[in-house]
Amino acid sequence: MLPKKKQSRSRTRSRRSHHAKAPANYADCPRCNSPKLPHAACDNCGYVRPGLSLKVDQEK
Repeated sequence: MLPKKKQSRSRTRSRRSHHAKAPANYADCPRCNSPKLPHAACDNCGYVRPGLSLKVDQEK
């Protein structure tokens, strides 16, 4: 079944006002204090959790 009347742009856009993307959630690395994504390895030092860290190549 089709709609009887056309919905206005403002009504459509008001409905879509909650569809915006949320900003990325960053946390500080406990070892080097650089921003990183939670539950991920740090790009700067490779720290994941106590007892586990990854080797990161440093660019020159």
